[in-house]
Amino acid sequence: MISQSLVIENYGCLPWLCYSLEEYYAPVWSRSSHTGLVDVQSNSTMRLVSGTLRSTPLLWLPVLTNIEPLTLRRKAATDKLVEKIIACDNWPIDSEITNHPHACLPRRKPLWHDLVPVDIRSQWKENWKSPQVVNFSLMDDPTIRQPGFNLLQQQWSLLNRFWTEQGHCGASKKKWNQAATDLCPFYEKQMMSHIVDSCPLSKLNGSLLQVHSADNEAFAWLISYCS
Repeated sequence: MISQSLVIENYGCLPWLCYSLEEYYAPVWSRSSHTGLVDVQSNSTMRLVSGTLRSTPLLWLPVLTNIEPLTLRRKAATDKLVEKIIACDNWPIDSEITNHPHACLPRRKPLWHDLVPVDIRSQWKENWKSPQVVNFSLMDDPTIRQPGFNLLQQQWSLLNRFWTEQGHCGASKKKWNQAATDLCPFYEKQMMSHIVDSCPLSKLNGSLLQVHSADNEAFAWLISYCS
């Protein structure tokens, strides 16, 4: 069994290689309509590292892997370049920023379209609390490493699946056409929350909040559930 930190070390080149390619000339192409095609590859990498499923909400992936959201990273790279250009007023491109030409094509979003700098941490917190993401209230601060980050990979992946309500349970298996019913042995709908909160066979006394704490009792429960 390997720890999550070792997984980050082994697969560390994957997210950071993707991000370095994404941020290369980000001020030029980050406002393109094709940016989503690049995001797909980065999201796939974060799922691989965090051990989550494809159905996991996208806003959860940066929180679980403790990597800033893609759009905010690109905006920060753009802000850094603009700041550098403004500081060097003898550069020819400075006039394009400070006295930019009229935009002929409304669909185009040039570099000077948004010159207001963004603080990644504060904007990340605001974006996290605004949408109704499942169990988003568990995370007071999405910008920090969450409890359980240094667990063994198997337990850490399972912990992430309980947080996001996306895992191998009866409801998911029926949805994926892998099971005929979504009921547990006690004839209740088996969701990830049901497994930890109320199922007599597997529930934890402290429910999902106890799992989120990743303390010794929660760790022992995760080990027993994996076995």
